[in-house]
Amino acid sequence: MQSKVSPVFQLFDRQHSDAKVVFLALGKQIKSKKAIELLSRMEFLQLYCNLLGKIHFEKEGLNFDIFSSFKKLEKHLRKIHHFKLVERSFQEYQKKTKNKILFPSYQNFLEKQKKKLYNESFDLVVGSTLKSWDELYFAAMQASKGLKPLAISSAINQIIQEELDFIHVDLKASLDSKALKEIFDALKSIIMLENLLIHLGFNPIFVDSIHEEFKLLKDSLKPWYSNQLALQSLTHFVAEKENASQKYLDWIDELKSQKKILSSQAEKQAHQLFDKILI
Repeated sequence: MQSKVSPVFQLFDRQHSDAKVVFLALGKQIKSKKAIELLSRMEFLQLYCNLLGKIHFEKEGLNFDIFSSFKKLEKHLRKIHHFKLVERSFQEYQKKTKNKILFPSYQNFLEKQKKKLYNESFDLVVGSTLKSWDELYFAAMQASKGLKPLAISSAINQIIQEELDFIHVDLKASLDSKALKEIFDALKSIIMLENLLIHLGFNPIFVDSIHEEFKLLKDSLKPWYSNQLALQSLTHFVAEKENASQKYLDWIDELKSQKKILSSQAEKQAHQLFDKILI
């Protein structure tokens, strides 16, 4: 008797279908909004593949094998997202100074970066075929056959616990940029996995008040992340200059001050939240 596909596959099916539509749109023109949308959907698809790998643990590397052909595309989409955050940070700083202080050389630096990144991403998309999307769909569907809700629930719980264990290790030391980024990524995964549990009819692991704190911490980490990327970009730009203008050095100092405040706020929230749920 042929095994039935688990109802949880409906979520993969929907995200996969939407992702293909956005992928085809990017084959006509690379737009940051579409690229970020596709990245978001691909993050879910990858998490689902990781979940399948956890369930079919006897098939070593299953989660990676299913999604491996999309890693390069995902990397480029993430670069576009990062670039957009840097660009937005620059635009906000220009507004803050009411355009009294101009940064033409940095603006030119960003425009060159954008052109190169978008051209590379476009070539990657148009050089791909829908075959890889179909292969991903078929592999995920086959691996989703005969899955019992309890097995899915157990795998979700296991992945969430692993994320919490990593966070626990990070919290034992002062949270640096790497640790805060890991917490940011872990929160996104935990929230998606909790939503999967709810879709299956299970109770979520965490109560509503904890979920609200998850959201608050994630929202606090968003401006921190943007600041981190802006600081990296500007520091890289200045490092290539023999004699950087003082206005750039002043801007870097301001970004560093903001980073200190945002990091301190996020670290405090993280400890307050995870002290409640980590043993």
